[in-house]
Amino acid sequence: QVQLVESGGGLVQAGGSLRLSCAASGSIFSIDAMGWYRQAPGKQRELVAQITRGGSTNDAEAVKGRFTISRDNAKNTVYLQMNSLKPEDTAVYYCNLIINGGYTYWGQGTQVTVSS
Repeated sequence: QVQLVESGGGLVQAGGSLRLSCAASGSIFSIDAMGWYRQAPGKQRELVAQITRGGSTNDAEAVKGRFTISRDNAKNTVYLQMNSLKPEDTAVYYCNLIINGGYTYWGQGTQVTVSS
């Protein structure tokens, strides 16, 4: 069994910053990748950023230069530093974990709301 605990969402004004955290625990032998997706009302879930076991990152075009994904391997935790937030960043953000050769897990989601 694997658990993901997310934290850090909230309400912020445009131009502000938030930092999301996601801690993974349980039967984890190897982490292939950790990342963040988001889903706005009426839209499909989309990739925001991902970091692989080797440290490579993949960021969505919409967040490049504003969001930074990082990972603490010792804590099995992934972070998403979000700067210069825009109203269009408003969404539920989901932590995503791929482990043990391909098993995928999702966090419960954390709301991020950016007011104009």
